[in-house]
Amino acid sequence: MKVLIVDDEPLARRGVRVCLAAEEDVEIVGECASGSEALRYIRELRPDLVFLDVQMPGMNGFEVVARIGPEVNPLIIFLTAYDEFALQAFSVHALDYVLKPIHDAHFAEALQLARQRLAERQAGALLKDIQHLLSAPEKLTNPANYLAKLAVKTGRRTVFVSTDTIEWIEASGDYVTLHVGKQVYLIRDTLEGLEKSLNPKDFVRIHRSTIISRRHLRQLRSLINRDASALLLDGTELRVSRRYRDRL
Repeated sequence: MKVLIVDDEPLARRGVRVCLAAEEDVEIVGECASGSEALRYIRELRPDLVFLDVQMPGMNGFEVVARIGPEVNPLIIFLTAYDEFALQAFSVHALDYVLKPIHDAHFAEALQLARQRLAERQAGALLKDIQHLLSAPEKLTNPANYLAKLAVKTGRRTVFVSTDTIEWIEASGDYVTLHVGKQVYLIRDTLEGLEKSLNPKDFVRIHRSTIISRRHLRQLRSLINRDASALLLDGTELRVSRRYRDRL
């Protein structure tokens, strides 16, 4: 885990170094004392984790986070002498904050949280690579590059779901739910993003929160309000909104 330490107080930087000294999986790639230096170091060194002081002359820690940009996305743990900054720290999606002077137990908890979050990121990247590899044979004969399988993480296992077996899909907040027979799988994606990856000859959007498989469609029924009802082979009945009715 590559770590950058940013604090205008040399004593505070030394405190972080001391806390990290015994951690075998941590490499301190740099230190700096100002917000402008922090931006340059983050973009050049690409650290996994930044310990970032809140109050610095010129540019404070929150301004640094706002200017980092989407191309670099390190985990941020704020360093602050005042507990009042905690709420603002989480509002900018910081991983945690550590009060100065540093308390060993809280520092260790924050570092362990960083390890877990970094592992989740790496696992997510691995799943995307696996999904790409699984869909590669299909893409050789499919000029539109539609997905043939979806990688779904369930606990410690990864299940590969063929799109041929999916009966319908519904939006669930930041996730989508795949309905495959009696099985239900949850993946982190948007319905719009997933729709673009599925072959429109096999799947059709019927509602802002629902996609169905054409091959599992059994019956359509018009409703009085110009909506419609779609009945699937397994007996599931789903509403077709006016917006998507003509497309279906």
